[in-house]
Amino acid sequence: MLGLPRSGSTLIEQILASPSRVEGTQELAEIRRYVFELQGRDHDFEQPRYPAVLAGMDRADLVALGERYLAETRVFRSDRPRFIDKMPNNFRHIGLIHLMLPNATIIDARRDPMSCCFSNLKQLFANGQEFSYSIDDIARYYLTYLDLMEHWDAALPGRVFRVQHEEVVDDLESSVRRILDHCGLDCEQTCVDFHRNSRSVRTPSSEQVRQPIFRDGLDQWRNYSAWLGPLEDALGDAIVRYRR
Repeated sequence: MLGLPRSGSTLIEQILASPSRVEGTQELAEIRRYVFELQGRDHDFEQPRYPAVLAGMDRADLVALGERYLAETRVFRSDRPRFIDKMPNNFRHIGLIHLMLPNATIIDARRDPMSCCFSNLKQLFANGQEFSYSIDDIARYYLTYLDLMEHWDAALPGRVFRVQHEEVVDDLESSVRRILDHCGLDCEQTCVDFHRNSRSVRTPSSEQVRQPIFRDGLDQWRNYSAWLGPLEDALGDAIVRYRR
């Protein structure tokens, strides 16, 4: 699962981790580490080695990388047959994920740009996510995310399954069925009662997913709209385009 931070991915993970066959792990760093390795130590920003290097990798290399990922993430999992890697920034590496894990289900957790960007701006992350520290940076990052996801949709049609956060909040049961159907999972009542799941959650949304679904946070940014004009201007057509 991937997308932007504060996009509702923790809620989707909690829903998916409720069935008895799916393990919710955490935001795993393995994909990012493999990208660093593929880039090489002397990273040239003008002529980056990655992702161009993928074109020269044969099928055996990619299979080996996928097997390495499954082996190195084993420590985070129990014996359930399926698991979730919830690193949001992996949206940049969907091409790599598709090549090394062709059977993986890729879910894009998406949220209204004003809500998502405002939620990032007011959240002080423990580390990383430097793009969330200013209006210009978070707006630019959201627009870049939309552009890249449009590229993946064109290059790999149907490969990415998109879940709109507002739709999950507005109609939980239908959204749960849609998500589970796509993942080939039976609908269990525990998925709708996701807030009863006692598994450890280590993201800023940990408290929200302990409660039944609620709408309070959807339009919270409107309380501060008098100061968020620059954000809306910077987002431009993303206000409409994110729904495509």
